[in-house]
Amino acid sequence: MLVLALIVGLGTGHRGERLVQAAGSSIDGRFGQAGFRLRAVHVEGASPMATADIVRAAAVYKDQPLLGLDLEALRKRVEQVGWVKEARVVRLLPDTLVVAVVERRQLAVWQHAGHSVVIDEHGQVIPEADPGRFPTLPLIVGEGGAVAAPAILPILAQRPRLMERMDAIVRVDDRRWDLRMKDGSLIQLPAVGEEEALMQLEQLDQRSRILELGFERIDLRNPDVVAVRPRQSGPPGQLVAAGA
Repeated sequence: MLVLALIVGLGTGHRGERLVQAAGSSIDGRFGQAGFRLRAVHVEGASPMATADIVRAAAVYKDQPLLGLDLEALRKRVEQVGWVKEARVVRLLPDTLVVAVVERRQLAVWQHAGHSVVIDEHGQVIPEADPGRFPTLPLIVGEGGAVAAPAILPILAQRPRLMERMDAIVRVDDRRWDLRMKDGSLIQLPAVGEEEALMQLEQLDQRSRILELGFERIDLRNPDVVAVRPRQSGPPGQLVAAGA
């Protein structure tokens, strides 16, 4: 039937195109009558939060003729969802559609200009993600923080003792970081050499358990000197050099 429709199409122009479309619809309808209609959609590789948005973007409906689905168009729609890094769509006869996705990893919550959003491992915003549902993600604050976060967070993640005490990672002038601790204290990192500075902090903590004892501020911006302002110690504003 399709071959005949194509032959007619070559000889009749646009009228032939309509005949081909009609033939395709007729065949799809007959397969639908034979039971090849959509009954289930399985989403693989997605979190429960992402699944609802993926199914919505797929824009399919129950009892839709399965053989008539444009899988490539469906895949493109799914990949427009912010949660999704890449997708693959498979038709399983007689009645199932499988949507397999690679979900973008949620890296942090970024707070900027009075708004909070979830960002992925490349610093890109995931629009559908509700920041309120990710209380365990690190909090990044400040202009430029989203772009710079993928570089600093793996370094901090290697230091769980520091991470568990940290409230937020604050981008300063889009060139360096301050670590704001849960007790209100501050750790100032340099614009370059953050890992070396954190190693100095670890050495200081091993000697004095400074993270447990508490402090007002630790200045790591000078690679030769770690300056510590103790909590309620010394005249206001005084920094005590702790050595290189």
